[in-house]
Amino acid sequence: MTRLRLGVALATLVLASALVGPWLMPHDPIRPDYGARYEAPSARHWFGTDGLGRDVLARSLAGGRVSLSIALGATLAALSIGLVAGLAAAAWRGLTDIVLTRAFDALLAFPGFLLVLLLVSALGGGVWQSLLALAVAGSPLYFRLVRAFTQAELKRDYVLAGAALGASRGRLLLRHALPNFVGALAVQAASTAATFVLVEASLSYLGLGVALPTPSWGNVLQDARSYLTRQPWAAVGPGLVLACAALALQFLSDGWRDTLDRRA
Repeated sequence: MTRLRLGVALATLVLASALVGPWLMPHDPIRPDYGARYEAPSARHWFGTDGLGRDVLARSLAGGRVSLSIALGATLAALSIGLVAGLAAAAWRGLTDIVLTRAFDALLAFPGFLLVLLLVSALGGGVWQSLLALAVAGSPLYFRLVRAFTQAELKRDYVLAGAALGASRGRLLLRHALPNFVGALAVQAASTAATFVLVEASLSYLGLGVALPTPSWGNVLQDARSYLTRQPWAAVGPGLVLACAALALQFLSDGWRDTLDRRA
């Protein structure tokens, strides 16, 4: 429970900072202020300013909205794709199972990050393009999980009894099979979201994700790289919130897993 509480506390802090923080900051995260370029950390600018005079903390908090939206949205999309396809493959079997399994196996043939790079390169950089690339790359994992869990649940006695009593296939899947492994999917979703936060930051850092001037944790870090020797503290703000977000989601995943293990 310790890791779960810590994860909830950290996640609440990160989400609140990303949602409310930019409204509370007196500095515009996008508009340049050339009279305040390269300022050191102070009471006015806690993490200093960048080469255009923009407050680094304000850009880090504003970037959290974009980065978290992409990571969480892509996780939900990947889960949805894998859930629907996995349930369909396990329930209908036959040709449906073969086609879906081979399609997702083809995606698994590519290393995860390489597949994301290929998709983003084909789709172009941007918020929706990054979200779609991450969702497609993450969906095979959920497909395989859902398919395996569903096949195991459909062989259990209570499901067979429900089928013998005339329960529809949809009812067997949604009322009997799915509730028994939705907790495991939630654990995996939290871990996937933590990974997607880091992958999205990597894409933006490489210039393939969210484009400037829209701030995200990756492109704020990339922007700080050009003057890191002159102003090393410019990387502290985005690096700190990025690390806190990834740790919070991973703690949530570990905490939920421990809770499920004790119940089991």
